[in-house]
Amino acid sequence: MSDFVDECQLHAKGGDGGAGCVSFRRESHVPRGGPDGGDGGHGGDVWVVADRNVASMLAFRDFPFRRATDGGHGQGRKRHGRNGADELVRVPEGTIVRDRDGAVLADLVHAGDRWLAAQGGRGGRGNVRFASNRMRAPHFAEQSEPGEERWLGLELKLMADVALVGLPNAGKSTFISAVSAARPKVASYPFTTLTPSLGVVRLDDGSGIDADSFEMVIADVPGLIDGAAQGKGLGHQFLRHVERARVLLIMADLAEVADRDPHEQVDVLLGELELHDPALAARRRLVVGTKADVAHLAWDGPRLSAVTGEGVAPVLGQLRDLVSEARHADEAPAQYVVHRPEPTGVTVLRLADGVFEIEGRQARRAVALSDLTDPAALAWAQRRLEQLGVSRALARNGAQSGDLVRIGEFEFTYEPDT
Repeated sequence: MSDFVDECQLHAKGGDGGAGCVSFRRESHVPRGGPDGGDGGHGGDVWVVADRNVASMLAFRDFPFRRATDGGHGQGRKRHGRNGADELVRVPEGTIVRDRDGAVLADLVHAGDRWLAAQGGRGGRGNVRFASNRMRAPHFAEQSEPGEERWLGLELKLMADVALVGLPNAGKSTFISAVSAARPKVASYPFTTLTPSLGVVRLDDGSGIDADSFEMVIADVPGLIDGAAQGKGLGHQFLRHVERARVLLIMADLAEVADRDPHEQVDVLLGELELHDPALAARRRLVVGTKADVAHLAWDGPRLSAVTGEGVAPVLGQLRDLVSEARHADEAPAQYVVHRPEPTGVTVLRLADGVFEIEGRQARRAVALSDLTDPAALAWAQRRLEQLGVSRALARNGAQSGDLVRIGEFEFTYEPDT
């Protein structure tokens, strides 16, 4: 089974908030102690974090669920519950986060980039928070708010300096094995490589001072075929790993057993790249012929043999120059995050069945955090809804006496103010 996974699902669940406490002071010689119930702690958040030490999404394949810690409940003597710990979901650099409809929410390019995947629930307030001149001894507190919960899609686009592009069995895996410590599967039949692999190449800069003075990351991408840009042969999954490479190394098979003329191979590869992303057509690239030790096809460009080492050093030198040029000329991709602020105020929607539905986080919280079985808590929730302008909004939208109104899970019959 492959240990490289570049696409998966994530179920993120923020921690639930803790409930507020109903408590009163009980001390000697204090027969009527006031309220002293503490607040509940907030639930932890779920963050998706790019980590340089994570190379694959294998950890999500069998267990996609990630949940933050719940907040603690409030206690007497104004003791607040602890806040829940955040859950850090570590993913490889270059991970794209999408919603269930496929829209991009975040693109985490660099190590340390983070995005809030699920917000923790707010802790409920203790009864001491509701004490006032009008209500000296409130016998209610707020309940806990559940944490946000949703499914997300994670997609990895490899971050590499050089991407190897060629038809199946063109010698890409043999080349990366010869120039780096990467060890992809190598065999004499097509589609040996089914998952991308990365290799680090270290080159001398020619000064003789530091033999490790230049490093570049090379990605071995599975072979492309005609129609890859339309998804044929899992083309979309393979081509996305080419998108972020600074330089493309186009490899044409010069062996006699190749099905196509090498120039035709190059035309096919460049055509598929352009169809997938027109920007790839203008990407810096080097075109070489492979398998020079058994070459039988006409080719007038650079050639190499990863088996004998012929032509490998000159090709690496040209790649070094192209990568250096690209690093100086190109701006590093920036973190891309879509911010969708929570709408403020209340919105009234009239559903097909005639029910009026109230949208707005503050309105939902007013009823969801209150124990509506308690008359005092119910009265407080009603006052809070009035402050938010729910009654006025319902009247403006044509609500009549007896109409059903829904706020979250809570329903009530509308009666206009007299």
